[in-house]
Amino acid sequence: MTALRIDVVSDVICPWCFLGKRRLDKALSMVPEVKVEVIFRPFFLDPTIPPEGLDRHAYMVAKFGEERLKTIHDPLIAAGKEDGVPYAFDKITRTPNTLNAHRLLRWAQAAGVQPTVAEALFMAYWHHGQDVGDTDVLTAIAGANGLKDSGIRELLASDRDVDAVQAEVAQAQAIGVTGVPTFILASKYGVVGAQSAEHLASAIRKAAEG
Repeated sequence: MTALRIDVVSDVICPWCFLGKRRLDKALSMVPEVKVEVIFRPFFLDPTIPPEGLDRHAYMVAKFGEERLKTIHDPLIAAGKEDGVPYAFDKITRTPNTLNAHRLLRWAQAAGVQPTVAEALFMAYWHHGQDVGDTDVLTAIAGANGLKDSGIRELLASDRDVDAVQAEVAQAQAIGVTGVPTFILASKYGVVGAQSAEHLASAIRKAAEG
């Protein structure tokens, strides 16, 4: 039986993408009869973030304003409690550039450990407040999730797959992806946003039926 491919276009620094990932996990448990292959595809939530990242508070204030910032995360916190997403917004001090995180996910896919690494990246940023643009953080995540012998630190210091990641982002934009998460089922059906597990499970069943 050929696996149904689910391409998840997302960014590590997108809180709704973390929620969408957890809801997808739940959806997959609801359709055990469908064999799937999940591939995380890159997207830049904000392509203007410099390589060194930005101060999180200053970035958020500039984007949303001090007053709105006080309640902007409330819907996410509520949804996270319902779906088991342990957001810890108060721990986050940096808004990183995610090019290297996406490169790591690409290498993790080749090694067969991409879903595990994706979960680790989301947890590192949204629960532990770690800078997922930092080489030490990314190398530690790689080492803890099956990439110990692959020379990740050396790869991150190189330009390996920079163009490939950027090309994938451009491709996503070319097919109309403007917001994330976007779930592309069997290269034909799109589900946009962190939809409920039930909605995703229904879409997966329909895509599997052809």
